Amino acid sequence: MEGVRSERFVEKLPPLQGHVTPRTRLQVWFIRVCSSILIWTCLVQLVTVGELWHPHLLGGIPGFTKMLIRVEGSLPSSPPPLVPARNYKSNGFLKVSCNGGLNQMRSAICDMVIVARLLNLTLVVPELDKTSFWADPSNFEDIFDVRHFIDSLRDEVRIIKRLPKRFGLRYGYQPLVMPPVSWSSEQYYLQQLLPLFEKHKVIQFNRTDSRLANNGIPLELQRLRCRVNFHALKFTPEIEALGNKLIRIIQQKGPYLALHLRYEMDMLAFSGCTHGCTNEEAENLKRLRYAFPWWREKEIVSEEKRSHGLCPLTPEETALVLQALDFDKKIQIYIASGEIYGSERRLATLRAAFPRILKKEMLLDPEDLRQFQNHSSQMAALDFMVSVASDIFVPTYDGNMARIVEGHRRYHGFKKTFQLNRAKLVELLDLRQNGTLSWDEFSFAVRQAHEKRTGQPIRRRVISDKPKEEDYFYANPQECLCEVMNCGYYSSSTGNTTTV
Repeated sequence: MEGVRSERFVEKLPPLQGHVTPRTRLQVWFIRVCSSILIWTCLVQLVTVGELWHPHLLGGIPGFTKMLIRVEGSLPSSPPPLVPARNYKSNGFLKVSCNGGLNQMRSAICDMVIVARLLNLTLVVPELDKTSFWADPSNFEDIFDVRHFIDSLRDEVRIIKRLPKRFGLRYGYQPLVMPPVSWSSEQYYLQQLLPLFEKHKVIQFNRTDSRLANNGIPLELQRLRCRVNFHALKFTPEIEALGNKLIRIIQQKGPYLALHLRYEMDMLAFSGCTHGCTNEEAENLKRLRYAFPWWREKEIVSEEKRSHGLCPLTPEETALVLQALDFDKKIQIYIASGEIYGSERRLATLRAAFPRILKKEMLLDPEDLRQFQNHSSQMAALDFMVSVASDIFVPTYDGNMARIVEGHRRYHGFKKTFQLNRAKLVELLDLRQNGTLSWDEFSFAVRQAHEKRTGQPIRRRVISDKPKEEDYFYANPQECLCEVMNCGYYSSSTGNTTTV
């Protein structure tokens, strides 16, 4: 009995003074983490103060600077501070429904930012085309970094993700839906559209391709166009990461040429260009053209268009042109395009001439591309990145991607970009085909025709009464190219070079 009482008494005794209660593993881990953070914070602060007081105080310690960079690089970087927002009274809301492929929509978005800035409007994040030939269901935020887009332009334009509820259909509000006039000047928007915004408050532009003039726009707005194009429209982190991975894979094996081989079904169907196709293929393309009621031009004479340089080069013609331009047989050629019409059969001649033909599907794991499948604009974004980064860019047709990539390559230091003179090339190719020209004569003529067509500084050609035929702003944004460097501009009309 006494023994039992003693045991109970001992169990209830408080811990002796000086005895430490064992800590759990979680407590020990927590203390270590907090201590490490505290020590490194003090160390970084010490270095900062030391650098301000004596810049080389700690720089002489062997390996210290590299160690500190590694530690700082392992910590999450804070986002850059936001630029101050521009304060203005909004004259209304601009909704935008873009039409076309990725690069047509890209230039349209740039133009719509300019319209919003010019008219002091609030821009709603643009809607992307989901009803065109490609039927891509991607939204703006699936392709572009929407937060960066909004934040990076807040000192110029107020951009919101959606209209305020009071302007929604649920509340019976019907916005005015209309297409602006193509190639319009600032006066058109100020005099004809601004009063409409003041009346309706919300206007939706249902077509946005080429709705702003190439020329005659104030300099500060032209430069804002560049800022949107080159800086505000960043791809999503997922697209950027995969695009950069693709570029690294190619660059590890040497220089490469990006070939925008625009010999795809949609291009051939809507342009009516069937040179090199079988009769059956030509009929299939014609049926496709007639199946889309919004495509106005139905009856097209293919050879007539080709003779005027209005058709993309065929893969076989492209192989001859690249050989004539004296490209090394061993150069890597990345095909920056979708599915080539006729598939591998039509690439046989090009592959025989240049065996190192590359495609993203060959270079990336199928799992990497899975999230982009059936999203043509996201796949086009990868081709866009690879094309801009390439050592040489050669488009076989001057469509939207070719022109936007050309502008980016000019902006990044006038990187070598061939603007193929297709009308001249068709003439030379036919002369070579019928035996009139020897190979040496053909090759010399091709090189001579492109001496001044490799992306050098050149002034845009202006045709005031035919804006569709003049040089495209986004292919050569000259107002944004020579702020920090002297550019020797070549004049295609006089053949002279002037420095600005």
